[in-house]
Amino acid sequence: MTFDSRSLPSFIDEEKIESVIAATAKPDAVRVREILAKAREAKGLDADETATLLQLKNDELDHELFTTAKAVKQKIYGSRMVLFAPLYITNECYNRCAYCGFNAENGDLQRRTLSEDEIRAEVEVLERLGHKRLLLVYGEHPRLDADWMAKTIQVVYDTVSEKSGEIRRVNINCAPQSVEGFKKLHDVSIGTYQCFQETYHQATYQKAHLGGPKKDYLWRLYAMHRAMEAGIDDVGMGPLLGLYDHKFEILAMMQHAADLEKHFGVGPHTISFPRLEPALNAEMAFNPPYPITDHEFKRMVAVLRLAVPYTGLILSTRENAQMRRELLELGVSQISAGSRTYPGAYSDPSYDRPDVQQFCVGDNRSLDEVIAELVSLGYLPSWCTACYRLGRTGEHFMELAKKGFIQEFCHPNALLTFNEYLHDYASDVTRESGKVLVEHELQECAEGRRGMVAERLKRIDAGERDLYI
Repeated sequence: MTFDSRSLPSFIDEEKIESVIAATAKPDAVRVREILAKAREAKGLDADETATLLQLKNDELDHELFTTAKAVKQKIYGSRMVLFAPLYITNECYNRCAYCGFNAENGDLQRRTLSEDEIRAEVEVLERLGHKRLLLVYGEHPRLDADWMAKTIQVVYDTVSEKSGEIRRVNINCAPQSVEGFKKLHDVSIGTYQCFQETYHQATYQKAHLGGPKKDYLWRLYAMHRAMEAGIDDVGMGPLLGLYDHKFEILAMMQHAADLEKHFGVGPHTISFPRLEPALNAEMAFNPPYPITDHEFKRMVAVLRLAVPYTGLILSTRENAQMRRELLELGVSQISAGSRTYPGAYSDPSYDRPDVQQFCVGDNRSLDEVIAELVSLGYLPSWCTACYRLGRTGEHFMELAKKGFIQEFCHPNALLTFNEYLHDYASDVTRESGKVLVEHELQECAEGRRGMVAERLKRIDAGERDLYI
């Protein structure tokens, strides 16, 4: 079956979702505790169970939910925390999205598409900071097609600076492509393809998307299917919170994941949950139709961790430092750090520029500052890319993850990449505290792995780089 057709039906059952939300509107404490007991087994939740937990109105039950989410996250991911940075390649866009600063009708936005030399300059800055994983972000414009994007991706991979400075994995966030277009991106070795439906509620979608290719709800809805049909194993999805009821969006996203599993045997590799943030000349971004409170947001993240225990949960720098800190223990497994949200931002000394950025960043700390805090909280920063390079992706990754694979491979590889960072990029303060963490985490390695990891850590100490299991 091919998903290139624009006449495919929607698999989002809005009536069913609204019915589930209504039926679970008054959660019973006994039922909630039954669901939490099931969740501790890390086998996921169904729609009724997810909706029930999303609608808690009891502080005691919220506390039990948060405690369960912490336990499940620790069981599966341990102390590991993956880091990346977004790199905006262009802000040229043909769409008219009511919430976005890149709106085609925003005449006050300075448009820019990076040249190959400018891309290299941005990558070199990021490499000097210690980044190894990038998310390339593109606007949607007819002349910026898959062939052009593939060239920019290759430029990133080919840019190597001092020390261990090369980008080892490029993930991308771009407009939906045809299967043929996705094959061109697959051929240049992208990692995860990320695309947000923004809102799964069709009436709201039409109000928020006023023109351009993005107005086609179904073409966007099937983007992940076409990407996987083209051979891209790992995809990342998520709603833009604030456009519609977050409970509806989460349940619809679960239907989206289920349809991918039906056709390809695996759902999303990652889920993101950005909240609307102010953007230049975007009234909807300043006044979200369905704002989600901080407490609702934390509850939602905890529920997601229980609903999809082996799926990566990504937290962006839209959130402030305090909120990010609180969400780490509730389920987040990947975070961006030192983010800037416009083309050329990392080479720009006056980077705080609302006239060019896509949205306001809530956490402006540097990568090293974020890492220092992670270490102080007992988290192990990771830039591991071994799975992509060894073919442990898609359905294969999920099968291994459910057998304890993440602790068996990802934890040792996190240690190795973190040791590289400490030698090559860390500030003196971060290096000293990081060394203590490395020694501690080495003892947490499985006994059968510990000797191998210790030997490779010593090889990194002696100057070798890019070692992984």
